[in-house]
Amino acid sequence: MFTTVSSTDHKLHFPVGELSGGQLVRPYECPERWDYIQQSLTTSGHTDSRSPDPLDMSLVRSIHASDYLEFLECAWDQWQAEGFEGEAIPTVFPARRMQQRVPEHIDGKLGFYAMAIETAITNGTWNAAQSSAAVATTAQKLVVASDSQVFALCRPPGHHAASDLYGGYCFLNNAAIAAQGFIADGAKRVAILDVDFHHGNGTQDIFYNRSDVMFLSLHGDPMHAFPHFLGYADETGAGQGEGYNVNYPLPPGTKFDEWQGALTDACKKIEHYAPDALVVSLGVDTFEKDPISFFKLTSDDFTRYGAQLAGLSLPTLFVMEGGYAVEEIGINTVNVLNGFSAR
Repeated sequence: MFTTVSSTDHKLHFPVGELSGGQLVRPYECPERWDYIQQSLTTSGHTDSRSPDPLDMSLVRSIHASDYLEFLECAWDQWQAEGFEGEAIPTVFPARRMQQRVPEHIDGKLGFYAMAIETAITNGTWNAAQSSAAVATTAQKLVVASDSQVFALCRPPGHHAASDLYGGYCFLNNAAIAAQGFIADGAKRVAILDVDFHHGNGTQDIFYNRSDVMFLSLHGDPMHAFPHFLGYADETGAGQGEGYNVNYPLPPGTKFDEWQGALTDACKKIEHYAPDALVVSLGVDTFEKDPISFFKLTSDDFTRYGAQLAGLSLPTLFVMEGGYAVEEIGINTVNVLNGFSAR
């Protein structure tokens, strides 16, 4: 059975709207995602659960830029100070051939630090993001203490958050912060395997020049899927990180056999890398009924690949990312954990 770390403080972040397909819709990244996962954990007997310890901000600052963290902390207050009544959403971005400097006005700051406009900042966003990171770091410490596996039920998710960018529903990069935690606790090498449907652009950005953290991502081809501007196969790392960034962009309609082929190759690379710990960015939006993806994995497929990951025989931290077929998100998440446990 898995130990789960989670916090109800995730409810502090819940924007009322998201721009999707030209319409303002209820956000796909909603609080009940957490509720369905928690219910499935309990039903399946994963009842060993605990709350997070206080967040070590020095660890967060080792991943995220200080000016970006200050922005996240103050954005809502600055937004309200301008008299704006809605939620904080950027309206302008520093596009090609524009100045890359931080404006004083909050509307400009939002555009400078945002990578997309579907992600609103609300009154409770900063506290919820800190709580989510605390869930990941507490779970990481438990993995070190037990040399086993732990599930971090993070919300909001994190893998789209770069060192100084938010978007894709993400503010602090929980998986990256946890990986840095393993390094701080003595690990020489850590592998991050991202199985979310969307490319973990933020995680790639953070570790692109490093060899002590290998990043591998299976995702929808960015020619057709968010985040569109990162996640291609020719992005292999730079400097000391050359060869330690591996992307598997997969086409629309990908079924499990093709997806598993990429996973098998990724597992071989992880085995060759021989990390001291594995962080899995666990997004279950690869599911066939997910409203914002185009892969075709079934619920049973999640059990199968959970067992395959267990075959790596590594201390493993699962960090929750995406998954927006809300009624099935708990089933699919727990299927991965059950497959892993049953190996």
